[in-house]
Amino acid sequence: MTSTGEEQGRAGPPLWWERRRDVVWDVGIGAASALECAWEGVPFAREAGVPAVLGVLFGAVVGATLVLRRRWPVAVVLVAIAVTPAVMGFLLGVVGLYTLAACEVPRRVTATVASMSLVATLVVIYMRTDDEAGVTQTLLLSLSVFVAVALTVPPVLLGMYVGARRRLMESLHERADSLERELSLLAERAEERAEWARTEERTRIAREMHDVVAHRVSLMVVHAAALQAVAVKDPVKAARNAALVGDMGRQALTELREMLGVLRAPVAPKPVAVPVVPVVVAGQEEGPSLAELEVLVGQSREAGMVVRLDVRGEWPGYAAEVEQTAYRVVQEALTNCHKHAPGAEVEVRLAHREGEVAMQVENGPCDGDAGGAGLPSGGNGLVGMRERVLGLGGVFVAGPTDSGGFRVSAVLPCAPVRA
Repeated sequence: MTSTGEEQGRAGPPLWWERRRDVVWDVGIGAASALECAWEGVPFAREAGVPAVLGVLFGAVVGATLVLRRRWPVAVVLVAIAVTPAVMGFLLGVVGLYTLAACEVPRRVTATVASMSLVATLVVIYMRTDDEAGVTQTLLLSLSVFVAVALTVPPVLLGMYVGARRRLMESLHERADSLERELSLLAERAEERAEWARTEERTRIAREMHDVVAHRVSLMVVHAAALQAVAVKDPVKAARNAALVGDMGRQALTELREMLGVLRAPVAPKPVAVPVVPVVVAGQEEGPSLAELEVLVGQSREAGMVVRLDVRGEWPGYAAEVEQTAYRVVQEALTNCHKHAPGAEVEVRLAHREGEVAMQVENGPCDGDAGGAGLPSGGNGLVGMRERVLGLGGVFVAGPTDSGGFRVSAVLPCAPVRA
């Protein structure tokens, strides 16, 4: 849109009209009323004893007031009532009454003015036909009442009908506009929710990919560095490290295939009437669990890291999301130890308590003589762990220790799930 609001205002209909066709219609009907009243002004001038030109001019001015019917409908009808004794303004009175009944004027005002017009028409017709020969008073009164009602009531009833219909259409248009605005708002909110869901899903996929790949690849890099260091001096150890690298790569590929299979699998529609809460039995769900914690720690030991595992309490078996979250926290913490604390001693603690499971991974100060494998870090490990733990309503704390190491602690609320 190139035109401004000011230009549009100048291009619109003038004064009180809302549309251009209203201007054309009112000017046309006003001209017709002026011609009618001018024609009727000639006998009025003859009866009043004034020049015919004045009667024509008077009638034209009176009839032209019909142009103002939308702006001052009451005034137009009062002018028609005032010139009723002059027997002029038929079109002025009928159209004026119709406009008065159709506009937003209070009903009591419409009834009062219409009654005045009815009485004025009745009196004028009765007085004008009183001298006619052969007409009884009863017939004359009946004829006067009929003509007065015919000239007053139909325009008022038609105007009331048109006004009510117009107000109904305006109400329907307003309701339609309101519904359109509500639908637009709902569409915007739905788009925001969809965008939020897409963002959450991208974050979840990124977190899963990071947890699955980072640990395996980190161990592969550590073993590859060890393989490079001992390839010439100790061929047997080099071969063992090469086999470990191959195992780690195959495990990483297997987990990636499983994840891609889940992402590509079609999602079954969820029932709406009766929500069902699935019960997952420990050891039957896909994905890592706390039962594989010994294997996870053993892999870090094979990579040359000194890791101690301390498990307290009896493991009752937890829901799948709790098992996987606890496993991923320990896995990512060990991965960070490989990246940032090569040669440091690591202690993994796991405590099964009533209604919760707690885990802690703490490494000592890094050995300055130990050469790291040069693993890159994107800073997503701690963020992903925190998101996982907080998503289950748990508590996550991570930070350096007084001895120069680093500690990762998490507590997950859970209820035991038994077969």
